[in-house]
Amino acid sequence: MTPTAVAALAILALTYIGVAAGRIPGLRLDRAGIAFLGGAAMIALGPLSLEEALRAIDFDTIALLLGMMIVVAHLKVSGAFRGLGGLVIEHAHAPFVLLVTVTALAGILSAFLVNDAICLVMTPIVMQVVRALGRNPLPYLVATATASNCGSVATITGNPQNMVIGAISKISYPTFTLVLAPVAVFGLVAVVAVVWLAYRTEFARDGDFQPHLKPGRMHVGQVVKASLVCAGLAVAFFAGAPPAEAALLGGAILLFTRQIKPYRIYREIDGPLLILFAGLFIVVAGAEKALLTPDRIAMAKSFGLEMPWRLSLFMAVLSNIVSNVPAVLILRPFIPTFPDPQRAWLVVAMASTLAGNLTLLGSVANLIVAERAKAEGTPISFWAYLKVGLPLTLVTLAAGTAWLTWR
Repeated sequence: MTPTAVAALAILALTYIGVAAGRIPGLRLDRAGIAFLGGAAMIALGPLSLEEALRAIDFDTIALLLGMMIVVAHLKVSGAFRGLGGLVIEHAHAPFVLLVTVTALAGILSAFLVNDAICLVMTPIVMQVVRALGRNPLPYLVATATASNCGSVATITGNPQNMVIGAISKISYPTFTLVLAPVAVFGLVAVVAVVWLAYRTEFARDGDFQPHLKPGRMHVGQVVKASLVCAGLAVAFFAGAPPAEAALLGGAILLFTRQIKPYRIYREIDGPLLILFAGLFIVVAGAEKALLTPDRIAMAKSFGLEMPWRLSLFMAVLSNIVSNVPAVLILRPFIPTFPDPQRAWLVVAMASTLAGNLTLLGSVANLIVAERAKAEGTPISFWAYLKVGLPLTLVTLAAGTAWLTWR
């Protein structure tokens, strides 16, 4: 190996170890900082020039993610999420009905909006309702996290890794949804079944069940405006408009307002996530340029990852080691060489998302629910989550892989 190749391999390995660990001992670097440092090292040590590094960043993905962040932020700040949550949850008049309602709401919202943001919004709503009812919050919180992951499988805008896959693979929004929406629906049904089995005593006790959500302030005009923009985005996505362009235009329309101060929207934007994506794009591009020779690509193909079952298992394991977005980017150079790249990308989207339900640490959505619940005095233990996450992941991965293999 040349010195440049050795440097690229070292940077790739150290970046992914740091991203997997979440920090570097002795330093105040988070995942975004680690990825940014890795990208800078790729430029400084020679694998990539600055121009090549800038070209390596997939700005379609960054733009789509930014646009959707603005849309979700506006829905949150305007009070739309709280109003919708209150309207739906107040019609749940039994514990099992509340479970189904929470699962459906988290899953459907996550299908069209970013699942991490939905968990940020849904967790305090669920906590307020179950506390007022004197119920055990754990089954409903676990359902929120797992349903948001399962629901987000359905569309390109459901989660960050799907956005990356949509931009790289050029699979159209309607095709992506047509293939993976059945997997998402099955996943939501499985969430209800597994949570009910794991927490049977909670659902055997009815008691006084009149859920009520304390109404918050709502900008009615802005809620209507945001709802119309979301409907327009859905039409645009399914009509074949470029998702990044549609999302940016939708976000720009929502920023044009006299009622909501811009800083309230800006502070909801996850800047570190955008930096993480940019850094990882550069790191992977540098490694691809310096390390991927035809012989090494041929050797990687000998592992047989073009087989859906093998690819699904590999993706599930890798996603739980380094997280789903980095895992997707690792496979970026190889999948175009597969006999059926489109199916391979759909398997990767399905497996990387559903694998996030395995443990409490498996996805950002899970961690958001856990942190918000802990802040309100209801910690979710690793084992309390695992008794739902483990069987749910096995069942949904098997069903999703079988569906994509058959299809």
